Amino acid sequence: MAEDGTEDAPAAAKRAPAGAAVLRAEKTEAIRTAVFEELAAVGFARMSVEGIARRAGVGKTAVYRRWRSKLHLVLDVVSAVVAVGLPTPDTGSLRGDVRMMLEVAARALRHPMASQIIPDLLAEAARSPELAGALKATLHDSQEGVAAAMVARAVERGEIPAGADGRLALDLMTGPLYWRLLVVRDDLPAGYLDELSAAVVGALGGR
Repeated sequence: MAEDGTEDAPAAAKRAPAGAAVLRAEKTEAIRTAVFEELAAVGFARMSVEGIARRAGVGKTAVYRRWRSKLHLVLDVVSAVVAVGLPTPDTGSLRGDVRMMLEVAARALRHPMASQIIPDLLAEAARSPELAGALKATLHDSQEGVAAAMVARAVERGEIPAGADGRLALDLMTGPLYWRLLVVRDDLPAGYLDELSAAVVGALGGR
């Protein structure tokens, strides 16, 4: 406070404009957490902004200030998790890179909440072209970029022939894990990730 009773400039600058909504970080994080819990509890079709807000301990307006719809909220939260959890491996060998990606993917798919949410979202996507397209862009396309970079480096090192398909590499890595962990609901046997890594490299023409 200045001697004349007016507010100091730095303090005044920190004050939000009149009528502006302050998006508090702790509320945003509570909403993100509530989205995963609500998806696991009731599924995407039955999930509502009201339910998310109630679980997060906030009002509906707090949700709508941040996201304009349930779909945008879910996709934003899912894409943020994918961006954080998805590595760009560069171990010096294709087999090492594949092994690292498989380890991260297996850890994510083993999570109890993920094992409920992912199949539900994919089932809902079969009925919603908008959700299907958004999930493809959020989940598949980002991972395809990582797989393509891995394959390109392996070609440069001479590990696999030129023209090796990054999309095929991604299919070979994720398909078996999804089948075992989310369809069959069986744990991975000892050494499975090592064997799968070798199989992926071999299928791409590697030694």
